Amino acid sequence: MLNNLEKYDVVLGSNSPRRRELLNDMGITFRVESIKGIDETYPANLPVEQIPVYLARIKADGHPLQANELLITADTVVVLDETVLGKPVGEADAHRMLRALSGRDHRVTSGVCVTTADRTEAFSDTSIVRFAELTDDEIDYYIKHYRPFDKAGAYGIQEWIGNIGISGINGDFYNVMGLPTRKLYQLLKTF
Repeated sequence: MLNNLEKYDVVLGSNSPRRRELLNDMGITFRVESIKGIDETYPANLPVEQIPVYLARIKADGHPLQANELLITADTVVVLDETVLGKPVGEADAHRMLRALSGRDHRVTSGVCVTTADRTEAFSDTSIVRFAELTDDEIDYYIKHYRPFDKAGAYGIQEWIGNIGISGINGDFYNVMGLPTRKLYQLLKTF
């Protein structure tokens, strides 16, 4: 459907297997080019909803573009009580995050930046996710079997914990996976 992208060498600037899967599912032909050495710190006074777009733009700025390339970069944050939950640094940190999310609503915001040699567009999307009450045994089982150390907030909605623990979602499911596909599709149609 996105025939207009045939003129581009589409590059996904992310190692996320979920983002690769979602772009594949959208029918987009692309290659992955990891962007290494990007400093993913952000200004302390930056509003939490702006953090993912800021980081997606930083990732895009770190990639030199060829004339025919279209680069897609993204970042996702999990926000509980205005606190950003990043990727856990180990089992105890993952357990702490999931315990805090248990029985509560939180926000997931993904920022996306689409860049060509002569155009840059960025946007964000936010979904509200509600976790049911989780037992310590359920949390420990998930951490042991799914090792969610590469995921913001220590969980993947598409995994076991999402199947048994998500009691509601308001917004784009795929946004919670790390790529708001509907908004991305609408933007890519304009390139």
